[in-house]
Amino acid sequence: MKGGLTLTELCEGMPMSRQGVKKHLTQLEEADLVVTRWVGRELEHHLNPVPIHAIAKRWIRPFEHAHLDSLWDLKKQLED
Repeated sequence: MKGGLTLTELCEGMPMSRQGVKKHLTQLEEADLVVTRWVGRELEHHLNPVPIHAIAKRWIRPFEHAHLDSLWDLKKQLED
């Protein structure tokens, strides 16, 4: 499996213009969420997992435990 996608591949199936996709990619690159690199004659775009992981750790994980605990409690109550 290939790691990154070219702009052409990213545009496939998108309901926006190539320029619109490129504009969004540029913003994601500026936010360090996407990294681009040349592979031969093609520019590939890759997700940058480090800041995405930091976002998940900071904003999502604190809420996971409460929801999972609630589901666990509900399951136990329904079993009784």
